[in-house]
Amino acid sequence: MKPKSSNATDVAAEGREKGAGGFRLEAFLPYLLSLAANRVSRLVARRYEEAFGISIPEWRCLAVIGAGEAVSASGIVERTAMDKVKVSRALASLEAKGLVRRAPHPTDGRLSLVSFTLRGRTVYERIVPLALETESEMLAGLSAAEERALRAGLARLLARIEDLEGVGNGS
Repeated sequence: MKPKSSNATDVAAEGREKGAGGFRLEAFLPYLLSLAANRVSRLVARRYEEAFGISIPEWRCLAVIGAGEAVSASGIVERTAMDKVKVSRALASLEAKGLVRRAPHPTDGRLSLVSFTLRGRTVYERIVPLALETESEMLAGLSAAEERALRAGLARLLARIEDLEGVGNGS
């Protein structure tokens, strides 16, 4: 759903000014972020699902594993904000496909560490260029300055959300 105004900033400001009586979903930032995130995920997913049979949760797990060393399922949950059940199912599917393996954690017997198999590393290395190409296509509509501003704004927003999440939960 596109905002009715041609300027999303104006639409968002209108939504804040009107209060609860004038609430407009298309101007509500959480809605806009969710809409953008879901559409981006679907666009990218369509490309790697067709080529590799990998779902969105599976790709997110592969992306975290590909970013570094072996990681626990709880580490994937933290980095992706997916729920534990979704991560567990995605890892079980990736393991069944022969893309990841689990090994006991060296210091915590309750945990296992997930890493790529050779096949999993190969699939990951083939998906990354596809994901980056899709990102470039999406960002092509923005100037370099707009892209920098978007990334900086999102980073600040995420930091602020982390601050708010820490309020009242003992952190």
